[in-house]
Amino acid sequence: MRLPDFEAWAVFAKVAEFGSFARAAEEIQLSKPTVSKAVSRLERSLGISLFNRNSRHMSLTETGRSLLGYASRIVAEAEAAEVQARGDMQRPSGRLRLAAPTTFGVRHLAPVLPGFLEQYPAINLSVDFSDAVVDLVADGYDAALRIASLADSSLRARRLCDVRLLLVAAPSWLEKSERPEHPRDLETRKSFVYTNNAAPGMVRLRESKSGKEYVLAQKSSFSADNSEAFLPSLEAGLGYGLFPEFMVWEGLRTGRIERLLPGWEGPVITLYLVTPASTVRPARLTALLDYLVKAFEHPPWAKEERQAEACL
Repeated sequence: MRLPDFEAWAVFAKVAEFGSFARAAEEIQLSKPTVSKAVSRLERSLGISLFNRNSRHMSLTETGRSLLGYASRIVAEAEAAEVQARGDMQRPSGRLRLAAPTTFGVRHLAPVLPGFLEQYPAINLSVDFSDAVVDLVADGYDAALRIASLADSSLRARRLCDVRLLLVAAPSWLEKSERPEHPRDLETRKSFVYTNNAAPGMVRLRESKSGKEYVLAQKSSFSADNSEAFLPSLEAGLGYGLFPEFMVWEGLRTGRIERLLPGWEGPVITLYLVTPASTVRPARLTALLDYLVKAFEHPPWAKEERQAEACL
């Protein structure tokens, strides 16, 4: 029985990760011809092309994308085995690629990263800020932050903390009409509608005392796929909206924004760090996971009376 060409699979994974034969060769300390021959050898063995390439550009073929996850896991498993064999004495190192939602990433992830970079100087961290849901395996990510209910059961997920969604408006908006007492009072009023979800403009609310539910149908005056775009118009008193607490907590604290219908609870979503389903993780990924769990143990937007229970 012939063993798989593990070296060629690992080289393929690195070329895909760096998008260049030259950069991959430099990273793994092999010559460019050696790297090129390894990929060609794997392509001949499989009878398929893994890359589309010409003199200027290179990209994965559809088959290459589908096989990348297997190749990446081969590398990750080997790296984890070497770390364990050395008794975990080696400091975490290497490239770590993370995806994060734009607004949350810039506002709350970025401020906690200096401590991580100082603690692990040998890790080369690359973060892509985007509200798109990436395919971790096919797109070559080590991990992703997600604020949602998770649908992909093939991923491993670590819960970091909960995030409330709050109905809010500016004081100037409330001065223009009567303060709403029931969700139905909002349905004729202009609002901001977030479109990057399954049912834009439909908000399920629950009354705290009775447990009764009501589905609020928003009347949109401004819709967008990023809630941060609404903030200037929100503070200008041009409508109300449903926002994650991490985006409006400072405005609520200073009085620039007020909460609507405090007797009604909006949805609660969860901040997760998700990783591919491999049974082992490289030490650098474990380091990031442990660091972020601690960093968001008591998120700054959580009120003092909720901090003890928000991130259990």
